[in-house]
Amino acid sequence: MVKYLLESVDGIQWFGIGSLLIFFCTFCFAAVRAFISKKEDMDRMANLPLED
Repeated sequence: MVKYLLESVDGIQWFGIGSLLIFFCTFCFAAVRAFISKKEDMDRMANLPLED
């Protein structure tokens, strides 16, 4: 029943495409940020949970 309800909505395919684009852009941003970050910054962030 849900399948038929969603098929009746015009333009529903754009929600899937939009969510995929948001995920892809977020993943690319995180990957680029991880590769261009300095080692000192990464070490400082890695030790944050251990500090009181």
